[in-house]
Amino acid sequence: MPATARGLLTLAAAAALLALAACKKPGDDASAAKPPPALQLRVEDRLVMGQSAHSSGPLITGAVQPERRADLRAEVSAIVQQVFKENGEPVRRGDLLVRLDATAIRDSLVSAQEAARAAAEAFEQADRQFQRQKQLQAQGMVSLQALEDAQNRRTAAMSERVAADARLVAARQQVGRTEVRAPFDGVVSERQVSSGDTAQVGKALLKVIDPGSMRFEGYVSADRRAELKVGQPVDLRINGAANPEVEGRIRRIDVAADPVTRQVALLVDFVDPRQAAVAGLYGEGHVRTTTVAALMLGEADMQRDGDRTFAWIAKDGKLHRQPIVLGERDQRSGEFVVKSGLAVGDVVIRNPSRTLVEGTPVQSAGAPATPAAASASTGG
Repeated sequence: MPATARGLLTLAAAAALLALAACKKPGDDASAAKPPPALQLRVEDRLVMGQSAHSSGPLITGAVQPERRADLRAEVSAIVQQVFKENGEPVRRGDLLVRLDATAIRDSLVSAQEAARAAAEAFEQADRQFQRQKQLQAQGMVSLQALEDAQNRRTAAMSERVAADARLVAARQQVGRTEVRAPFDGVVSERQVSSGDTAQVGKALLKVIDPGSMRFEGYVSADRRAELKVGQPVDLRINGAANPEVEGRIRRIDVAADPVTRQVALLVDFVDPRQAAVAGLYGEGHVRTTTVAALMLGEADMQRDGDRTFAWIAKDGKLHRQPIVLGERDQRSGEFVVKSGLAVGDVVIRNPSRTLVEGTPVQSAGAPATPAAASASTGG
């Protein structure tokens, strides 16, 4: 390359360097060396570790069922004439629910009434004859044998009258059984017939339950039977209920296990009857057989990295990524027991994000944090 060309290139390079130097701001070097701003922690972003009650016990599964329930069935064979209540309708004790056709049964009642009347008249006649024979025999006008015959006829007539009266009572009962009434105050839970159906003896007609008598009928593994006592609290979760988290207490424990499932049945009363759910809903929970004090931490307040678990804590004005060891999970609260890594009084960052950096300065904020700090502390 000629010398003149090399000289021009050198000048161009020098000019470019001068231009870059002119564009650079005086404070750029100081800005690069400035430390990151402190992370502002609001009250809702901090969790001060303290002892909490950790409950454990055997698993219980089952369903909500009413204590007072009645399966109403036909006691006579007849045609269903009318059904007066639908599913979900409230009923009072004695309300007419189903009427069966009583035509044939009423005919039997009329026949029984006539038979009872005839038997009563026959007895009265036999009794009058006996009384007459008794007077005549006292006067010596008839033999003792004639008196005994009159007495036997009277006894037979009496037996026939008693039998006829019994048949009349049975016929009246049969007529009464054509009207199915509510056995107690409650709600119709299942209607199983309609008008025109043929109801044989034993056919299911309606089911009535008392919503105020709900309890939890559960089962526990037989090998945990020794841990159970009447009166122990039970933490339940009822699937599908408006208030799924409910508390109960054991009322009764069966003494024998189911031969097929090897489980022991329990009856659990709801502590607050207003929390009773809809009958038939499935539920599960734990019996609180042991309660100890322990450090507890929720799943959202920790981070997992493979098999390791960490919590972000604020200590000495800085963020620290603290390894922790977890124990079992409390089935009532969903939190985990912290076996090691944290101590009472440690300040844990709630809902930590993946953008947090070890050693970042932190300070408490009385006022709302800046958007950037809030985003970093809450996982935004």
